[in-house]
Amino acid sequence: MKKTTCWLGLLAALSASPAGAANQEIRALFQPDPAHPNKNVFINQTPNSGYCAVWPDQCVDNQMFSIELPIRFTSSRFMTAGFPLSLKVPANWRPLTVTNRDTLETETVEVRVIGIGSDFVLSDTAANLVGVSDILEGHQKLWTTSSWVYAPAPCQYSGVGAYTPSTYRFFWKTPVEASCTKVTAFLIPGMAFRTMDFAYELRTPNPLGMSSGLYTGSLSYTLGPGGDFDLGMQMYPDDSNLTLDFVLDVQHTLKVDLPPGGNKVTLEPAGGWQSWLDSGRKPTKIFRDQPYFLSASSRFKIQMTCDSLGGEECNLRSPTGRSTKATVKLSVPGGIVGPGGGDGWTGTLRHNLWIGPFQPTHYVDRKPGNLHFSISQRDIEFLLRPGVNDTLTGRITIIWDSEV
Repeated sequence: MKKTTCWLGLLAALSASPAGAANQEIRALFQPDPAHPNKNVFINQTPNSGYCAVWPDQCVDNQMFSIELPIRFTSSRFMTAGFPLSLKVPANWRPLTVTNRDTLETETVEVRVIGIGSDFVLSDTAANLVGVSDILEGHQKLWTTSSWVYAPAPCQYSGVGAYTPSTYRFFWKTPVEASCTKVTAFLIPGMAFRTMDFAYELRTPNPLGMSSGLYTGSLSYTLGPGGDFDLGMQMYPDDSNLTLDFVLDVQHTLKVDLPPGGNKVTLEPAGGWQSWLDSGRKPTKIFRDQPYFLSASSRFKIQMTCDSLGGEECNLRSPTGRSTKATVKLSVPGGIVGPGGGDGWTGTLRHNLWIGPFQPTHYVDRKPGNLHFSISQRDIEFLLRPGVNDTLTGRITIIWDSEV
């Protein structure tokens, strides 16, 4: 039997080139989980940085993931009182195509940005800019709608913020793709966002319909005024483009187990040979049902090979030159759709002919199937003769293959 194991995931790394572009790899992984066989989803594997690394409970509760990039946005001039500083990010779903490196099969992944944050730094302390002595009061009065922990609509409050006399760390949720504007209440000579911290959400395809292997694809964004990531009309980044490189790693399981001794199959009548030996009454059936246990999370095909003259039957021979033929029927466990669309398929195998595809509807973990070996009534009549003892043997191989 051929056993094939398949794989899925995303790898993460950040690099910035002198040409003014940043790359961030995002990884996601599918491995079947015996404890949750119906959970057919990719698991994000990219390490959190920024917001979700500092406040992990906030992200677990909201199923968010965040990445902090060393991209700095710096104001090109001073901001007078009443200046609108608007942040906008690509919060709508955007599709990209990922391609299997080996099979060239393609799938669609969707991504959206659901939060934006940074740690901004002022050219002076907030208290000095507004003419007070208290640090918090300075940050609250510098803007017309209080400090940056309070997100302007349509952005939403994330629950946390942190500040020093001249810096403020914030994070806003972005449920829709629209500008979220803070308005200055006092003159700010200079300001910079020291990093760009964003949270994202993924829509991934059903891994059960994908082949094993690595699927890769990229999605590019522009940064700066009027771009996909816009942190203000006069806030200019030191990188003008960001590319997200996706790697989906599909790690399927296809495994067949036989019980101890299951690789040696003895065909005999129901109840054994004693009736034939005692009375000479020929049995109506000579057969054996051999159970097997199948674990599968992806589509597969099945083939039988044996000593055959063609058709459905396999030859069994003896040292004396006698021969007969055996037929093999296979039943797959429930939860697997076979050719024709039936669940729990049963059919007759033919020599050197592939049958499939078989498609699991969920992860099937060590579920029992059956191989039914039998000799036809016609061959039983020819084979059994009074006073003749013989043993006929043959080799039959059943192949389960994930390369459909």
